[in-house]
Amino acid sequence: MTDKIALVVGASGIIGSNLAEKLISSGWETYGLARTPNTENSNLKPISADLLDPDSLKLALEGVSPTHVYITTWMRNDTEKENIRVNGTMVRNILNVLSEKGSVEHVALVTGLKHYLGSFEAYAKKGFLPETPLREDHPRLDLENFYYAQEDEVYAAADRDGFTWSIHRPHTVIGKVVGNAMNMGTTLAVYAAICKEKGRPFIWPGSSAQWNGLSDVTDARLLAAHLIWASTTDAARNEAFNVVNGDVFRWSRLWKRLADYFEVESIGYGTQIQPLEKEMANDAATWLEIAEKYQLREKALSRVATAWHTDLDLGRPIEVMTDMSKSRKLGFLVYQDTEDAFYTLFDQLRASKLIP
Repeated sequence: MTDKIALVVGASGIIGSNLAEKLISSGWETYGLARTPNTENSNLKPISADLLDPDSLKLALEGVSPTHVYITTWMRNDTEKENIRVNGTMVRNILNVLSEKGSVEHVALVTGLKHYLGSFEAYAKKGFLPETPLREDHPRLDLENFYYAQEDEVYAAADRDGFTWSIHRPHTVIGKVVGNAMNMGTTLAVYAAICKEKGRPFIWPGSSAQWNGLSDVTDARLLAAHLIWASTTDAARNEAFNVVNGDVFRWSRLWKRLADYFEVESIGYGTQIQPLEKEMANDAATWLEIAEKYQLREKALSRVATAWHTDLDLGRPIEVMTDMSKSRKLGFLVYQDTEDAFYTLFDQLRASKLIP
């Protein structure tokens, strides 16, 4: 891979950090761009830049001419209209700066299942419930969605510059990360650790549809493999793909097994949703006590748990299953057992002193 130079945009995040690690282990020269660069991997070449500042980007990328660009980041805003403006601009800025170099062969963009379910503001609240399993040929919704804006920026740049592209739509990425807005696995681990320390039950926060229905998730390591596969496989270029582990599960079974891992009492769905954001609203001081008691690396609850996003995932009024046939037919056969993915994550968090 000496002729392949990767630029991971968002290399400090749950997706970007796992992707960078996979690229480096596969022999790629790898640069990681972020506002606060990832320095945990000594073989990653960090780049600090603001995606909303073209001059900052141009200066930071001077001397860097990537062949493959992986866009794995986004910025949360108060409204979907602002999400569209900001996140579309970030993609446009990075691709405009790189356009001058003429080196880019492929751009991979990570979005997600809100492509089918609607934005944070909509989230199946406007009377639309998509058919499951979700498939890539489902049309765009007639709703504002920053994922569509990001895609359109990639398409326009590809037409201008002649590179190929791939779009990747994972469902609830499970992997080790600190300070990431979408980290359900870590959030549940932190919640369980608090429950164990304080003798509280591990209460299911979501909907009855999610509790009883079938679901799937995406291991960050599998997503990394999928990104590399699509960007180096001719048949997979200029295509959009769903990306999940390959199995399905019911939270009604998995919830108790996760509770057993942490040796806490589990409580399933009762009569209504019990938001995790409300359950953990007063736990910042509790987490500080736990972090100091067990000498954990991160003392700020907000850095390791994002209850609001976990509530969005688990509060959906429908079961969510994702079809992977398109990738399978083109040769991507990687599989990850979901229960093992959670346990592996929890073991990693303990080994890294992020949970007790």
